[in-house]
Amino acid sequence: MHSRWDLGESVRVTRNVRNDGTYSGAETGALLIRRGSVGAVVDIGTFLQDQIIYSVHFLEDDRIVGCREEELIGGDEPWIPSLFEARERVRAGKVLALGNDHQVPRGAIGEVLRVMRDGETAVYHIHFDCLPGRTLAVPESALISLAEVHNV
Repeated sequence: MHSRWDLGESVRVTRNVRNDGTYSGAETGALLIRRGSVGAVVDIGTFLQDQIIYSVHFLEDDRIVGCREEELIGGDEPWIPSLFEARERVRAGKVLALGNDHQVPRGAIGEVLRVMRDGETAVYHIHFDCLPGRTLAVPESALISLAEVHNV
């Protein structure tokens, strides 16, 4: 296995990092580092002999946390903020048409499978409960947070 980053290199975390029970002094599930935060690699190790784990020091939070390689991008790479992250439940903010055959009704609940930050705004791979087996690419502007719906 070859690591992508070396000690001292700047990296950015692409998803929220929560305590999985291994971070002392914080409750399990507590938010440790917010997605988009930049830190420096201070150690490189492995987990189960097949995953590279980087210990990253996030200066703003003064925390060192372990991150998998797929959770990181270079600190100087372009960053597009996103409202949602993988595994988050969302609602369709409007009717989403799929040709003439299928549609996702406004308010349908789905789950974010992946966040893509290739353009100017985030686009999400979403699985909606009303379309089993289908994954749709949906722009951020067409989604509503479940938390927003419950607060209204």
